[in-house]
Amino acid sequence: MSPADDSATLAVNTIRTLSIDAIEQANSGHPGLPLAFAPVAYLLYAERMKHDPADPAWPDRDRFVLSAGHGSMLQYAALHLAGYDLSLDDLKAFRQWGSKTPGHPEREFHVEVGADGVPQPGATPLPLTPGVEVTTGPLGQGISNAVGLAMAERFLREKFGAEVQDHRTYVIASDGDLMEGVAAEAASFAGHVGLGRLVVLYDDNDISLDGPTSLSFSEDVEARFKAYGWQTLRVDDANDLDALRAALDEAEADESRPTLIHVKSIIGWPSPNKQGSHKAHGAPLGEDEARLTKEALGWDPDARFLVPDGVRQHMRDGNRGPAERAAWQERFDAWRADNPQCAAAWDAAWAGKPLPGLKDALRAVSAEKEATRVSGKRAMAAFAPFVPTLVGGAADLASSTNTSLPDGGTFTRDEVGQNVYFGVREHGMGSIVNGMAAHGGIVRPYGSTFMQFVDYMRGAVRLSALQNLPVAWVYTHDSVAVGEDGPTHQPVEHLASLRAIPDLVVLRPGDGVETQVAWATVLEDVDGPAVFALSRQGIAPLPRDGGDDAAWEGVPRGGYVVRDPADGEPAVVLVGTGAEVGVAVDAAALLGEQGIAARVVSLPSWELFDAQDAAYRESVLPVNVPSVSVEAGVTFGWERYVDAAVGIDRFGASAPGGTVLERLGITPQAVADRARELLAV
Repeated sequence: MSPADDSATLAVNTIRTLSIDAIEQANSGHPGLPLAFAPVAYLLYAERMKHDPADPAWPDRDRFVLSAGHGSMLQYAALHLAGYDLSLDDLKAFRQWGSKTPGHPEREFHVEVGADGVPQPGATPLPLTPGVEVTTGPLGQGISNAVGLAMAERFLREKFGAEVQDHRTYVIASDGDLMEGVAAEAASFAGHVGLGRLVVLYDDNDISLDGPTSLSFSEDVEARFKAYGWQTLRVDDANDLDALRAALDEAEADESRPTLIHVKSIIGWPSPNKQGSHKAHGAPLGEDEARLTKEALGWDPDARFLVPDGVRQHMRDGNRGPAERAAWQERFDAWRADNPQCAAAWDAAWAGKPLPGLKDALRAVSAEKEATRVSGKRAMAAFAPFVPTLVGGAADLASSTNTSLPDGGTFTRDEVGQNVYFGVREHGMGSIVNGMAAHGGIVRPYGSTFMQFVDYMRGAVRLSALQNLPVAWVYTHDSVAVGEDGPTHQPVEHLASLRAIPDLVVLRPGDGVETQVAWATVLEDVDGPAVFALSRQGIAPLPRDGGDDAAWEGVPRGGYVVRDPADGEPAVVLVGTGAEVGVAVDAAALLGEQGIAARVVSLPSWELFDAQDAAYRESVLPVNVPSVSVEAGVTFGWERYVDAAVGIDRFGASAPGGTVLERLGITPQAVADRARELLAV
């Protein structure tokens, strides 16, 4: 064995033993993957990937995703040895409160909270784990995010040139990842559009949590991926570094297809008594087995968190990333000087912001009586020139959700455009969009479908909020007004369930102007993910006391007064969202005919409204005035804002939309009656 081979083996075994020690100290974790796949992590971080620990956010770095996020110590140990800001003390704090080494890799910042769960005043956000690109753990999500990462690289390379964007995406995925349906959706799409810079190393160890994979999984994975349009390669022993190197060379040589490298491993190797068993998957080895495993590796069984001399240096000497980054910086500086207009677009894209002029373009869009999904279409056409790296599409519903960019081109195998046809793959679409956002440079990637089908992608929506990813979820057909398609296509509980997700901004605009303002607000002011709930039925422009300016001032604040009584103070406040703001306006007119003065409030976003100070909230919804809400969905949650709620606490029905709304009580008369009942008049 050569000295180089000796150094590689020592580094691989250091990854293994650091993982053992961290998991034993935490008395929690998954040792099987780090033990078996340490050679792969070594090769990626020490030899293969283009990355620089001194600048983890360098835009042209290769991306790595540990889709099998339960094996997080594999990545943490490799990051530490490679030189990232992840100390031995951080490894020793594995899975502990506030640590940079959580149980599964996490991308986003965490804020210190007190024992009552409330964020502490002046608390400093704890840093994310350097080198982690996406939050993984829910199986199937990471490999699906990687499709979005690869799409973003390809789009930005085409947009700005290979001199500033020219990298690859690598993934370690498990049997569990490939069992999940979301991974099938995303992999099928990746093969269809030919993402040749995506390389997945599949850890085939024949074991899942419950036992051997033969209990539930016997398909020919390579045949499946070949059918998707992937190149498939095989390495029969995860410990064979030369075979792994050759497979990676072959994978990178084919840029017309994504590659699956099928790597056979023995979970937990070389644990004498637990290797090859589900006992090595999700629990510490235990003190005795940890000692035996270290002895099998030729390691001092009494050593804890040992990094032998020369291992860190060896891991860093083989990394070409720092030199690549320096060369990139020279190219980038020259490119910036030669392409000032492109450079301005680049700066805006990586800052996650549109170019100047977006609000003026949206203000110029005329107000019409139309569905807000149509208003959204016109808004997108108006702001598209100001967001040149907006990429997104629909789950085979673009003609219904109206989310295509008119001059954006199409993202295909042969063309790199802004419009993506995801096919009937809601969950895959959601995870891919998250990956595009996580890459950086893609401003507000979006996915759209009917609101009812958010159920098929809720895992991705939740993860967009957990990671504070700047994505837009555009959901149309937002109520029982969908009509004849019936209750399977009529959302009723979905607004409430989306509002229940922390750190997700939900906007349900009440007409075309509110739709325009909602898009401007999301593009310029909202940091994390946002949901648009848009109507299928036509909505007349709202008769605002303050004209359009009232919407431009009020929608970014989540709620505002649409109309006040002509004379005197209101006796009741009627609150609506979306199409039901118009219902509230008509109900106020009915009450006015009976001498009852009513204020009408539009509350398009609870989250933005809750973020306002108490004085503003009180100015819109005075606590001493009785209030009634109207929304074509379940009334759950409205008790936070109003004294009585008109809604739909049941499933819908198949009939024309207007009939369904009337039969289920979403009418001006029903709202007026509820207000009179509340007032006891």
